[in-house]
Amino acid sequence: MDSILVKGGGALQGQIPIAGAKNACLALMPATLLSEEPLTLTNAPRLSDIRTMTQLLGSLGAEATSLQDGLVLALSSHGAINTRADYDIVRKMRASNLVLGPLLAREGHAEVSLPGGCAIGARPMDIHTDGLAKMGADIELRDGYLHAKAQGGHLKGAVIDFPFASVGATENIMMAATLAKGTTVINNAAREPEIVDLATCLRAMGAQIDGDGTSRIEIQGVDRLHGATHRVVTDRIELGTYMLAPALCGGEVECLGGRIDLLEAFCEKLDAAGIAVTETDKGLKVARKNGRIRAVDVTTAPFPGFPTDLQAQMMALLCTAEGTSVLEEKIFENRFMHAPELIRMGADIEVHGGHATVKGVQKLKGAPVMATDLRASISLILAGMAAEGETKVARVYHLDRGYEHVVAKLSGVGANIERIKES
Repeated sequence: MDSILVKGGGALQGQIPIAGAKNACLALMPATLLSEEPLTLTNAPRLSDIRTMTQLLGSLGAEATSLQDGLVLALSSHGAINTRADYDIVRKMRASNLVLGPLLAREGHAEVSLPGGCAIGARPMDIHTDGLAKMGADIELRDGYLHAKAQGGHLKGAVIDFPFASVGATENIMMAATLAKGTTVINNAAREPEIVDLATCLRAMGAQIDGDGTSRIEIQGVDRLHGATHRVVTDRIELGTYMLAPALCGGEVECLGGRIDLLEAFCEKLDAAGIAVTETDKGLKVARKNGRIRAVDVTTAPFPGFPTDLQAQMMALLCTAEGTSVLEEKIFENRFMHAPELIRMGADIEVHGGHATVKGVQKLKGAPVMATDLRASISLILAGMAAEGETKVARVYHLDRGYEHVVAKLSGVGANIERIKES
């Protein structure tokens, strides 16, 4: 099992190219099941989760080819479709559940295993299945599989009121509704950029969708969708992560492809903490304004709020801020598992339920630490880059699910970092 070895010290300087969004691409790829014509995705991220989704689509009868060193995905579902998504693949990644809506819409039935993913708390499928049930699907859980069948062989439009703004459920219902009979309205829909990106792609395929980016999305079902070429939106979580690198270590880094509108709430917190974010022709330039970082309070929230996927990285920054910060996690439980590892590095953190109180210290100290999930992995690497001495981050297999070429990107701006192959 690989580890990442980081030696702290030294300001960063240079440019970091930001990849296409993992969470957007994982929703875009199942859209190929909605059409018999080719779907081409450009600016695709090169990640293990993308390979898992490629494997899943292949098991369903779709063709998925990686081109241009993985930056382009050529997808096609022109042949016979298998409607059973097996546990052996689905268990590896929660986003596998996004094949449920497209399979139901195209074939009228599906068997999809309950999904897996990071151990950051319960993320039930009820909101997905309740929405599909309103569209005329009979769904039963048997032997760990969701057995779904559309009444009369096809889904019907419906008004669906989500109890909370679920990104995955919004994506699943949107895709299912494109081929349903009639009009579907999603109230309390998720507003994330990844939702807008999926809607943009589906419209390019011939879908009739209005309201994406707002809490009310309306989809008028059509008889068929056609092929399209679509560029995956910039990964706002990778962007935010690398924006924090010069904030922690000093120096100035330009994040190529970055846009403030993807991370407005995050950028506001950086400004309050004493970090300057400047738009350039190529992206976003980030540097400390002057002196030590100031403490800020952070509460995670659905978009356009502060992203839960940047909470761990922000905690790493606030460990050395001047003053006391309070972080409140309101999206997932069990998402402060990185706190004990940061404490091993000298951080002063107290966790009580969904709140973490961080008292800034002058300097973190390098230590052996263990990653518990994807975002915790990168937060510990960032902390190690700013710490005195050497930090060894174990169990970094999580990283490959969400960050491509981490070592190359960070060493390219001056970080002392290497990946160690463990026997």
